[in-house]
Amino acid sequence: MTTTASSPDSAARVPDYAPIPRSALGPALNDQRYYVGRVERNLYWVTDGVYQSAFMTTRDGVVLFDAPPSIGPNLRRAVDEIAAANGVPATVTHLVYSHHHADHAGAASQFSGDVVRIGHEETRRLLLRDDDPARPAPEVTFADRYTLEVAGERVELAWHGPNHSPDNIYIHFPGHDTLMLIDVVNAGWVPIYNANLSEDIPGYIAAPATAQSYPWTHFIIGHLGRLATRDDVAVHQSYIADIEASAREALAAIDPLPSYMAAGENFWAGVKAHLDTVTETAAAPVVAKYTGVLAAADVEEFTYTTTFQIMQSLRLDSGTGVDR
Repeated sequence: MTTTASSPDSAARVPDYAPIPRSALGPALNDQRYYVGRVERNLYWVTDGVYQSAFMTTRDGVVLFDAPPSIGPNLRRAVDEIAAANGVPATVTHLVYSHHHADHAGAASQFSGDVVRIGHEETRRLLLRDDDPARPAPEVTFADRYTLEVAGERVELAWHGPNHSPDNIYIHFPGHDTLMLIDVVNAGWVPIYNANLSEDIPGYIAAPATAQSYPWTHFIIGHLGRLATRDDVAVHQSYIADIEASAREALAAIDPLPSYMAAGENFWAGVKAHLDTVTETAAAPVVAKYTGVLAAADVEEFTYTTTFQIMQSLRLDSGTGVDR
């Protein structure tokens, strides 16, 4: 057997994408590749530039919100650093899961001992199903609402229906003017593939309006290098609304018959040709409109796959463009 040595010329080349708007970027990371900053009072957020977590220091210990494995041991370092500066215990007493996905909860097991783990009842069911020792299932669960009170601080947890995942919850800090909702809005960036890999598209589309109904100034979103603002949420809503409107137009304008006729007996090839044409037609003006406005808008696969998911939801959930 022979092997070919890798070289810069043989490596995958990154296309010449549009520059990232400076407004999409967050603060610089430290030498250990993380950033920890105050949100308000004793509420802090941590990022590695790609993922985000949050924690609240109290006189009785630390309440942690999500534990992304990409941040990993740096989450412990951030907690220790801030707790020491505030003169309070660094022991994590509570861990709240925003939802069950491993990319946001996979470092949960590094916080052991008498940690009270809290999450939606569906989070518990899914973590028991997944049987991942890195993500111990929450012992404290709720169906619709739960108030967490620790050392005089209050956090309101709520489930308003499925969105990104069946169990994704809203975490409101009324005493800190902050909301946490993961994997829905990306501050200054487009969603990645398939509407941020979301499982319930109608719920995903509706979630930002629910988020906007809360009182908050700071929005912890789970990804990338900065917190979101209300303006970020509004731009995200416009991007999604433009995709939805464009998909409706394309479904109405494009006749599927030529695709099926050309495919002959290969029916699935006809389906692919039709839906690819609808997706490309719907996505193209959105890519053009948001390039330079939202980072990675010209990474066409992101807008195309999100458009495909929204177009399919229009067809299958709303009945738009489906022959009756």
